[in-house]
Amino acid sequence: MTLLLRRSRPLLHLHPLPSSASAAAVASPHGPFASFPLDPSLPDPIPRPREAGSGGGGGGGGGERAMRVHGGRPLPLPRPSHHPSYSRLHRPRHQAPPLLPRPLPRLPRSPPLQGQMPLLNPKSLLSTSACPSESDTDSAEEHDESKQPWPPASESHAKEVERVCKVIDELFASDRNMEAVLDECGVDLTHSLVIDVIERFKHAHKPTFRFFRWAGTRPGFSHDASTYNKMLSVLGKTRQFETMVAFLEEMGKEKLLSMEAFRISIKAFAAAREMKKSLGIFQLMKRYNFEAGLDTFNCLIEALAKAKLGKEAQALFEKMKDQYPPDLRTYTVLLLGWCKLKNLVEAGRVWNLMLEDGFKPDVVAHNTMIDGLIGGQRRSEAIKLFELMKAKGPIPNVWTYTILIRDLCKGEKMDLAVKCFEEMLEAGCSPDAATYTCLIVGFGNARQMDKVSGLLREMTEKGCPPDSRTYNALIKLMTNRNMPDDAARIYKKMIKNGFEPTIHTYNMMMKSYFHGKNYEMGCAIWEEMAQKGICPDVNSYTVYIGGHIRHGRPEEAYKYIEEMVTKGMKAPPQIDYNKFAADFSRAGKPDVLYELAQKMNFSGKFQVSNVFHGWAERMKKRVKKRVPNQTGSRLF
Repeated sequence: MTLLLRRSRPLLHLHPLPSSASAAAVASPHGPFASFPLDPSLPDPIPRPREAGSGGGGGGGGGERAMRVHGGRPLPLPRPSHHPSYSRLHRPRHQAPPLLPRPLPRLPRSPPLQGQMPLLNPKSLLSTSACPSESDTDSAEEHDESKQPWPPASESHAKEVERVCKVIDELFASDRNMEAVLDECGVDLTHSLVIDVIERFKHAHKPTFRFFRWAGTRPGFSHDASTYNKMLSVLGKTRQFETMVAFLEEMGKEKLLSMEAFRISIKAFAAAREMKKSLGIFQLMKRYNFEAGLDTFNCLIEALAKAKLGKEAQALFEKMKDQYPPDLRTYTVLLLGWCKLKNLVEAGRVWNLMLEDGFKPDVVAHNTMIDGLIGGQRRSEAIKLFELMKAKGPIPNVWTYTILIRDLCKGEKMDLAVKCFEEMLEAGCSPDAATYTCLIVGFGNARQMDKVSGLLREMTEKGCPPDSRTYNALIKLMTNRNMPDDAARIYKKMIKNGFEPTIHTYNMMMKSYFHGKNYEMGCAIWEEMAQKGICPDVNSYTVYIGGHIRHGRPEEAYKYIEEMVTKGMKAPPQIDYNKFAADFSRAGKPDVLYELAQKMNFSGKFQVSNVFHGWAERMKKRVKKRVPNQTGSRLF
């Protein structure tokens, strides 16, 4: 790649596309936060947003305010569509607010914010199919932010963890007295051992919680804040909110509450759109003499923004901004919330408000807006903002370029992606593994495998070797192209180069083998997961159960569906239940289908329950038709 662009010319020439309306997500709480009575001074969880521009989409809502960039004069927001001149020029289209005023004075490189959690990390930023990450795959939320790093485990510690996990795995599913066997094992309990065992079963809250309770009753051992927080994280991710509420109360009585526990709870409740419970955390903090400061408030609205509750985050900000005076991070997370909803009008209002309060948007805020403009189909304005950053600051960083490259790869515009990459090098900005991964996936989807090989060599030569995300992207690419042998070669190279496969890696490998009609190797991957202590998640079970069904083994599929339900996990959402039921029907086992129908009904899978019940009824009728009468002839 030797083609360089002249810095004096715009990077890309893309015509603006009409913005598409996007309805803002509306959430309603699922009931009162019974254990945490809300303070009357707290706002209503879902107050009404401002009238102007409250609708979704890039062009909704007129208003008299203007959109501007720091240092420039404001430009008017788009007029309402009923305005005569607007209708005459644009007719049915709606326009997002223009973002570019007069040039800014050149700014120095923005220093990083001190003492704050990173607002947008690379993994959450690059979450599209063009630049795959763990977050956009079948396995969500594999990066446990609450996990505390422990020193490398000794061999004896690893063996003890393995011994405990084997007891839990074998006895819990069979409904035997797991606790009694653990008592007899003489386990040397430590906090690190408890945390490692919980980590092994982090997707299955029932066995995890039983082990946690058992450990708390053992003589000479008592839980500390780290073990409580680990268990709290599992309850939050598996959405066991009633248990979680009682657990927080218990932590308070044991004087083991911490800011980390509140952060875990806020994120879990907000991700599930449990607004009342999220706000109830503030009341709990007050009750136990914790100060809910701006960092905690920012954590809440950031969690809401990432859950696509930008409207609720904005309304909460409006109600509580006097109590929690905003900082740059506050405005940036609000910007993120509206950009995720593709509501560029409201994003523009937040940008203006940020300027009016005296804050200079840093590179993170600019990246957020550029990403939002691209997501809202306003690519030309994203490019203009990018050009303005190059001219006046803040200087674009590696993520700025990666956002643009990712979008071009997703749109199969590989020539422009290469030009953007070359301009990045010319500007003195070194690409990282995520940038290369976007290009690799782009060329892979374009079936230019020679370019993929060249990029992999270049990564090593430039001192930026492929990371686990690059390998996962390659495995996914081969899986989608039904090339299981190539996926296996990449998997082996990944391990050889010292990268531990993630649960997503295993899920993709299983899927690759099952779809490639290699049932034995698909099962071998499942066994390898068990040997390495990888806790299967819902997606792992879905792939594995689907593989059994695909290869005509309904009994094995039934066994693992039962195992999921026993562990407190939801029944697999995406398997061929019709084929599964039909296989059992042909085997003449109506009782199994009735039993499954009942279990699915209890799990909330009503449609699946109806499928099983319907097949059981049809099979029952077929059996009845074949019953002979007293004369020995068939009834029909």
